[in-house]
Amino acid sequence: MYRNIRILFNFDPPATDEEIHAASLQYVRKITGYNKPSKTNEEAFNRAVNEVAMVSRNLLNTLETSSEPRT
Repeated sequence: MYRNIRILFNFDPPATDEEIHAASLQYVRKITGYNKPSKTNEEAFNRAVNEVAMVSRNLLNTLETSSEPRT
């Protein structure tokens, strides 16, 4: 049900929105224990995934490093 969330920072090419969304989905699944939420919880679940993805993208865009990008 759960895969490890990959490191997404400092890659060339940078992490895509799809990769960030997939990591966000895995995170929300992990903390809620839901692989797929019930209809009652689906809206909150999807909103959380989108919010985590947005915050993650902002974080990745603002982090700085002096090390070479990974490939």
